[in-house]
Amino acid sequence: MTNLNILDEIMKYLPLLIPLFVIQIGLMIAAIVDLVKREKTRGPKWMWALIVVFVNMIGPIVYFVVGREEE
Repeated sequence: MTNLNILDEIMKYLPLLIPLFVIQIGLMIAAIVDLVKREKTRGPKWMWALIVVFVNMIGPIVYFVVGREEE
C-alpha cells in the first residue's frame, strides 16, 4: 500500500473520527474540571486524573459513574 492509498483511507474515515475526538476531549475536560472542584472522591484525585486522561473515552465515564462521591 502506498502512502497515497493510506492517506485516502484516513480521509475516508475522518468525518467519523472528528465527532468522536470532540466527544472525547469534551468528556475529558468536564471530568477534569469536576475533579478539581470536588472536595472528596472515591480514591485519590491523582489516580482519577490519570484514569481520565489516559483511558480514552471510558476513563471520564468511569469517573462520573464511580469516582464521584456525593457531598
